[in-house]
Amino acid sequence: MMALSSHRLLDKDGRAAFRSTYSGFVIDAMNVQLYAFVLPTLLALWRLTPSRAGLLASVALLAGSVGGWLAGALSDRIGRIRILRVSILWLAISTLLCGLAQNYQHMLAARLVQGFGFGAEWAVGIVYMSEIAPSAARGRILGTLQSAWGVGWALAAGATALTLTWLPPEPGWRISFGLTLVPALLIFPLRLRLSDAPIFHQSAARQSWHGIFARGLRFDTLKGSLLATGAHGGYWAIATWWPTMLRLERGLSPAQTGLYMAALVGGSLGGYGLGAWLNDRAGRRATLATFTLGGLVTVLAITQLPLSDLQLLALTPLLGLFTLGIFSTVGPVLTEIYPTPLRGSGLGFCYNMGRALAGMTPLAIGSSMATLGFRHAIGLYVAGSYLIVLLAVALLRETKGIDFTARQTATLTPHHTD
Repeated sequence: MMALSSHRLLDKDGRAAFRSTYSGFVIDAMNVQLYAFVLPTLLALWRLTPSRAGLLASVALLAGSVGGWLAGALSDRIGRIRILRVSILWLAISTLLCGLAQNYQHMLAARLVQGFGFGAEWAVGIVYMSEIAPSAARGRILGTLQSAWGVGWALAAGATALTLTWLPPEPGWRISFGLTLVPALLIFPLRLRLSDAPIFHQSAARQSWHGIFARGLRFDTLKGSLLATGAHGGYWAIATWWPTMLRLERGLSPAQTGLYMAALVGGSLGGYGLGAWLNDRAGRRATLATFTLGGLVTVLAITQLPLSDLQLLALTPLLGLFTLGIFSTVGPVLTEIYPTPLRGSGLGFCYNMGRALAGMTPLAIGSSMATLGFRHAIGLYVAGSYLIVLLAVALLRETKGIDFTARQTATLTPHHTD
């Protein structure tokens, strides 16, 4: 319903762009999240230590940071849709390589390659749709796009629950990685028929990516990077280690773990809808503050209190609602603080600098397991991450309803929507 409602706000070409971008985000999310669900199996099959397992997660995030940054900057030069055509093919091939990995070193290399496509797809896709969406509904449309992440996450959970329940661990985990190949390849011809938004072609002369550090933008770049670092840090701590915590610390079966993850993803879908709705009503800063404070309270309750399995299951949807729903607002904010000639470079840098810094979180948690345990380590790093988000919110200015047609220079004029 949420996607259909936003879909109606666009013209025919805009709806085609929305469908392509939404589908790409689903594939993007499913591909990168498969690792978290097969991780308990790989820990046993390959006898991985938590630190080495954390490195497999972190290397994809670090590569995604570089890929997203470079792709965003390149999209300012050659266009958004050209990059998106390449990124979907890259995702399809690199995820298949993960399923073909024969050992830890092969998987490390495949995750590195996968990360580049993973970073490019979201960074350029969100900029592409921000320039197509009408300014009054941009928060709702971009927030709705984020729900694709929850759908992809749910598909990853469902796919691995089936393959690892009904098939032997080997080759069950490999088949999981191969499931997205055909859908990804089907998206490519759809993108061949799409073109960039008119505002991209009408924008001023192309500027070098380091214009995001020019006077008038450098502080915005710092604030955007802080926002992305905190949001990513909280999310990836949970996304990487939560299924493993449920399996190894709680002792749940793969099917039971799938139920808890379904509750988490179900909550996230509600969070995306709520965030998309609040974006264009309460504004970006109020929405960010609401989700951050809610996430902080929820994650501390879940990780620090001695909860029964049933109590944990009851609170899990709230965890998904806050930790995932916050991204409904991150995208709009990062596209709105930059002018069109630097929008891809700016969002690409902030979002992926944040992801690079947050990419150390799974590794740090893995290294802290021996002393803190799963729950307490996750809670510590998520709480620290959300304090960074609150700092960014305090520094950011409101950008709700900003008109991109008035933003063709590198100097951002404050926009008031009172």
